[in-house]
Amino acid sequence: MKVKTSITLSEDIVKYIDVTAGSAQTRSEFIENALRDFIAKQQQKERDLKDLSIINRRAEKLNKEAEDVLSYQVEL
Repeated sequence: MKVKTSITLSEDIVKYIDVTAGSAQTRSEFIENALRDFIAKQQQKERDLKDLSIINRRAEKLNKEAEDVLSYQVEL
């Protein structure tokens, strides 16, 4: 479902949208696609930060396991 809204943009932004979108998209479609891309990138950053937090919380245990595994290797 679409919701009609009104926003105010700088003239240079509107010109860029018009040139970039051309006849392939309306301004609304262009802005919606740009926002979808931005939101997707923000969500990916949030997932990455969550994953990094998990890795950091478990880093000491993971490092000990790695050291244990490496201690079984034979020097060449």
